Amino acid sequence: MDFGNDGQLTVTHLSRLLRRRRISPVDLTRALLDRIDRMDRHLNSFITVTHQPATAQAKRAERELARGEYRGPLHGIPICLKDLFYTRGVRTTAGSKILRHFIPEENAVVVDRLDAAGAILLGKTNLHEFAYGATNLNPHYGAVHNPWATGRLAGGSSGGSAAAVAAGFSVASLGTDTGGSIRIPSAACGCVGLKPTHGRVPLGGVIPLAPSLDHVGPICRCVEDAALVLEVIADRDPRESGSSRRSGDRFTRDLKKGAQGLRVGVPRQFFFERLQHEVHDNVMAAISVLEENGADVCEVDLKSMGETARLAGELTVAEALVYHWKWVQKRPRDYGADLRIRFQEGLAVPAFRYLQAQELRRAYALEFEKAMHKVDVLAVPTLPVTAPRMEDDEVMSGRAKENVRMAMLRLTRPGNLTRLPAITVPCGFGAAGLPTGLQLIGKGNDESTVLRAAYAYEQATPWHGMFPADPS
Repeated sequence: MDFGNDGQLTVTHLSRLLRRRRISPVDLTRALLDRIDRMDRHLNSFITVTHQPATAQAKRAERELARGEYRGPLHGIPICLKDLFYTRGVRTTAGSKILRHFIPEENAVVVDRLDAAGAILLGKTNLHEFAYGATNLNPHYGAVHNPWATGRLAGGSSGGSAAAVAAGFSVASLGTDTGGSIRIPSAACGCVGLKPTHGRVPLGGVIPLAPSLDHVGPICRCVEDAALVLEVIADRDPRESGSSRRSGDRFTRDLKKGAQGLRVGVPRQFFFERLQHEVHDNVMAAISVLEENGADVCEVDLKSMGETARLAGELTVAEALVYHWKWVQKRPRDYGADLRIRFQEGLAVPAFRYLQAQELRRAYALEFEKAMHKVDVLAVPTLPVTAPRMEDDEVMSGRAKENVRMAMLRLTRPGNLTRLPAITVPCGFGAAGLPTGLQLIGKGNDESTVLRAAYAYEQATPWHGMFPADPS
């Protein structure tokens, strides 16, 4: 059975066929494993491929479906995981040399939930080392290549997950997002990437970067898939004091209500500065589509956003050093150069700077709350540029050059500082045939509205049905 890289390789489509037994989870899983084996050498999206366990899970799903024991939309669906999630009996490297041989004895909370839903694990995907970067240039496992153009960055840190989904190696994936690590690669690779509200999805069993900024969320091929995956993984974990107390939400309930009456805010400051012209034009066209379909669009004020990069950097390195302290002291040479330098610089930052950053972070959150008082979502670009070339250190952002890493993080970090839900959806292509992304930011714990707005835009445009040619 051949499953090509087209718009039919979605949870939404495949789950109906699987439930009706029109296709076999075993055939589907074997077909995707075969695609990975044949084509991933061009992308390097996987660190570990779980051939035998995936086949065993698929056979179990086939038996259960034959008996009418349907577990839900993910039953029999092959997925992958960023290699940051604990997986019992399967190595979890975090893209590092330090954890190259680490095999957890338990699953992450969300992995147990996916397993209970009947999902099939194809493998663990490549990432920026310890999720601490936006390029996915990994010194230990190699770089992840963008499936739209293999000489371009896939983005990070969840680059392997986004590349695998975009290339049709996996139906969906889970990533993590500390400064944009779900949304950045999703936009660069033409996928849908959702960062839920902080605490909505439990972090138990996920190797941390900066816990106060870390989020877990889905990377998918369409908005409805993201909603379906979120319904499985989003629930309170009683072991986490900061996890959301809301549970049992149906994120698909209001998904198809359309854009009519949605209030969409467009902040001209910060988010629309220093953009490549095709990014600016595509995002403005996307906002016009929402307006044409009934959304009320207005400008909002978002001032004083200029220090988000410094704040996010100070918070991240301070919290990351807590987890990495023993290795920074004893095994510094086992880190890639970029992390080693970042940790060394972080050691010189006094503790009061972290506390000051937390205070300023709260001010940013209040600024967002004020800006969103009269709107439901903000509509902004996800990335200011299309995927840079892998060898580039700088990229043109508007009329000025900017460091690649800083450019790729610039427009996503506010969503982590404020902990608000945010999604990226494909919104066209640049001159080089590379995807651009529309980012929608919502109110806390209001993923339903974010998904509704994203779905309304997606269904009014053709981009969600366009995927790259098979890599060769």
